[in-house]
Amino acid sequence: MYELITANRNYSSWSLRPWILMKALGIAFRDRIEPFTKPANYDDFRSFSPTGQVPALLHEGRTIYDSLGITLYLADRHEGVWPRDPDARAWAQCATTEMHSGFAALRNDCTMNVGVRVTPKPMSTALRSNVARIGELFEEGLAKFGGPWLAGSEFTAVDAFFAPVAFRIRTYGLDVGAGQAWVDHILSHPAMLEWERQALAESWREVGHEEELAAAGVITADYRTG
Repeated sequence: MYELITANRNYSSWSLRPWILMKALGIAFRDRIEPFTKPANYDDFRSFSPTGQVPALLHEGRTIYDSLGITLYLADRHEGVWPRDPDARAWAQCATTEMHSGFAALRNDCTMNVGVRVTPKPMSTALRSNVARIGELFEEGLAKFGGPWLAGSEFTAVDAFFAPVAFRIRTYGLDVGAGQAWVDHILSHPAMLEWERQALAESWREVGHEEELAAAGVITADYRTG
């Protein structure tokens, strides 16, 4: 049995990626949450991950860390992580790695918080560029491979890697053009609804993440009940 270690549902975008991938593909795992409880969790998280970060996957005595590392590990063991079609597979792998290594302005200026809605502050040039590129990717994937997922008819790793972006788009009201069709589709996925339900119910509030949220714009609604 796999054991997947993740953090707060409201905040942890990196955790969401392997969690929703495994849920969507029906890969069974033990779900272990290690919440962010303070601005620096490195020393505490080093007890289960060499990077001091989440997510981490424990399996057969191995610790597999980083959301991309976990995805590659699962792809060696399970069908469906990547599309079967060679063109869709190549596109999905490129888009996944682009998400993994890029979009710094989006990460910094639009911190993930599932349970709130925000009127964002005026966007920087870098953030506008990030949002435009995301919209372009979504439209390209849907047009090339027919949807409703980014690389075709089945949920794959590329959808998992952009799943946190879907929450950000909703939280901040970002315009991704025709790519909104994918956003609406993934937000209705049962696993995303379950993640959201847990996010709204959790009681953890970490000061650093809440300060980042306050700096991102004006909070217009807060649906968290925990």
